[in-house]
Amino acid sequence: MAEVILIGQKVPDFELETYEPATGKFGEFSLEKARKAGKWTILFFYPADFTFVCPTELADLADVYDELKSLGAEVVSVSTDTKFVHLAWKQDEKLLEKVTFPMGADPLGKVSRLFGVYDEATGLALRGTFIINPEGILVSAEINFYNVGRNAAELLRKMKANVYLADHPDEACPAKWEPGKKTLKPSEELVGHVYEALAE
Repeated sequence: MAEVILIGQKVPDFELETYEPATGKFGEFSLEKARKAGKWTILFFYPADFTFVCPTELADLADVYDELKSLGAEVVSVSTDTKFVHLAWKQDEKLLEKVTFPMGADPLGKVSRLFGVYDEATGLALRGTFIINPEGILVSAEINFYNVGRNAAELLRKMKANVYLADHPDEACPAKWEPGKKTLKPSEELVGHVYEALAE
């Protein structure tokens, strides 16, 4: 069994065939190219096309896609379906009308296994969301079971926090942090006095 990438580790380069809704063409996503371009990468795994929770998640993700791109990120949704099935699903499902991000195809489950979301019993990917920084390091991971949909607004919040911390590595973002709110600067003085630091 292939080794699963953990938080803080460098993600090995990989490629995915894609369906590109923005152009109606097939394409390819390369982590190496994204990294060389200084891009953040967000991988959004889901179980299968033509299912039920999945189109609601992709529609939700489409609502924040422009903001994610403005933060320097490329988003790729990924399932174990082929690029041809992605094309057919995009054409049939009205919830996907706003989807313009690349839809990655992982029919052999290689990339899904790399991130620990491949379910050997079903051949499907669990609902996994991963943020990879421009250096290729995995900085965020979330995995849900099949029956629980995600919230793209929280993904956007986490992405904003990660971008901020990349520029301010001596700081930390507390719960529910949003741009403009107070951050924390870990130090001996902060131990036991987080309340006071946030109340200042």
